[in-house]
Amino acid sequence: MIPARPTGSILLVEDDPETRNQVALLLREHGHDVAEAADAESAIARFDAQEPDLILLDLGLPDRDGLDVVEHVRLVRATPILVLSARDREADKVLALEAGADDYLAKPFGMAELQARIHAVFRRTRFSAEEPLPTGAIRVGALVLDPEAHAVWVAEVPLHLTPLEFDVLRVLLENAGRLVTYGRLLRAVWGSTYGDEAHYVHVYVGQIRRKIRRADPEGRLAGLIVPEPGVGYRVTAPD
Repeated sequence: MIPARPTGSILLVEDDPETRNQVALLLREHGHDVAEAADAESAIARFDAQEPDLILLDLGLPDRDGLDVVEHVRLVRATPILVLSARDREADKVLALEAGADDYLAKPFGMAELQARIHAVFRRTRFSAEEPLPTGAIRVGALVLDPEAHAVWVAEVPLHLTPLEFDVLRVLLENAGRLVTYGRLLRAVWGSTYGDEAHYVHVYVGQIRRKIRRADPEGRLAGLIVPEPGVGYRVTAPD
């Protein structure tokens, strides 16, 4: 049954008319408010004008690469981006995630799987906005994370993280001293439908470590996040 009101606004960027129409129909049946774009330029224009809650993005667009859209969005907002692409190589997935995409679904995909991914995205964003994490900052060495304020500091200097980077770091810090597996991180941050996308974890932990290094030139937090190859990561208190 279609919900009484839209459950979230979505910008669907897909150049193939048949695929775009099929996906848009499914989304509207699930109560989403859908805007459509067939190329990068119109996608950027619609994004700037409408500020959607989620972007579904094909990378193979006729005028520009879809990664250009990701980069434009990330300059101004943290809007979730789910890439839908026929590029299914590991390197392509990592490239899209490093550019700022939140998730990656290779074509061809099932509509049930797509809806599950969308649901996971909206669940994360609604949880962040409506159900704040318990109050109580976490301190490990020179780093402090405040879940309620959704803020991180290194030696009292703000550390700017994306929402997903923040959530990954929060889970690691909440389990300081314990090994956190890739699967546990995926389920805690991306949702219960995730379990095999370890490359997501590698990309985001890598980004967090680079930002911490830049914010900590003295190296006080060197070795804060320690990899356990093939298993996961653990946070250790710096010496």
